Amino acid sequence: MNVSKKKIIVILGPTASGKSELAVKLAQKINGEIISADSRQVYKGMNIGTGKITEKEKEGIAHYLLDVASPKRKFTVAQYKKMALKAVDKIFKKGKIPIFCGGTGFYIQAVVENLTLPEVKPDWKLRKQLEKKSTIELYRQLKKLDPRRAATIDKDNPRRLIRAIEIVLRTKKPVPKLASNPLPYPLLFIGIKRTKKDLEKLIEKRLLKRIRQGMIEEVKKLRKSGISFKRLEEFGLEYRWLARYLEKKISKEEMIENLRRDIIKFAKRQMIWFKKYPGEKIKWIKNWRETLNLSKRFLNSD
Repeated sequence: MNVSKKKIIVILGPTASGKSELAVKLAQKINGEIISADSRQVYKGMNIGTGKITEKEKEGIAHYLLDVASPKRKFTVAQYKKMALKAVDKIFKKGKIPIFCGGTGFYIQAVVENLTLPEVKPDWKLRKQLEKKSTIELYRQLKKLDPRRAATIDKDNPRRLIRAIEIVLRTKKPVPKLASNPLPYPLLFIGIKRTKKDLEKLIEKRLLKRIRQGMIEEVKKLRKSGISFKRLEEFGLEYRWLARYLEKKISKEEMIENLRRDIIKFAKRQMIWFKKYPGEKIKWIKNWRETLNLSKRFLNSD
């Protein structure tokens, strides 16, 4: 298959919108394989809390970039990009179509734009100091050090904030603008469209289902394996509030309500990101038929 025939499909959208199921259905129809683009599903043992697809749900379709890292160690976007590009090559060699599926916009952008990421080695001593600060304090510090980066960062993500501060302090310069060298393959971005009301219902329904499935027990297991409460907090959302519940800082009802509220906020932030990147390139779909027709037209075009 020559380069002009190699094509990539990206399925994106907010959390709980139904991306994984759609990607599997599409992969079955177009001879595709799936590369996860989720910053928490890379970790082993974090299955229910991250909504990781099960073996049964995969329906025999190969998935990449799931369970590739220990939750005890940081996994960077640079590591993700390297592994994802290898997965793309592997899928192309099989004569199949790579389908990226996930809601971590920066992971998707890093790969398809082939971003040159800052090569600053982790400073563990500095990180330990920064980890003692709240996300509000970290954001304020970054704003003083690098207002431009602060304007574009997810200010509720302590890992990103710490990394940005680390780059500025280590290099004594602002975080560099990311240079891109886009992949030489045609891309189709498919976004799942849900109304605000529908998405909120889906989020609530999925949250209660995860609790029934054993999300609390999963976090207890992570604790037994040596994951600290501080580390659980860093994973955000489910893990942050479950950690606080297990520390007896909040009740189960408070944990569920705080989680529901924060997941809805997170979905809004995802949509804000997708408006910026890939923005107008996204083909927003309402149903399966639209997805299939779009994909077939894209794959059959020159």
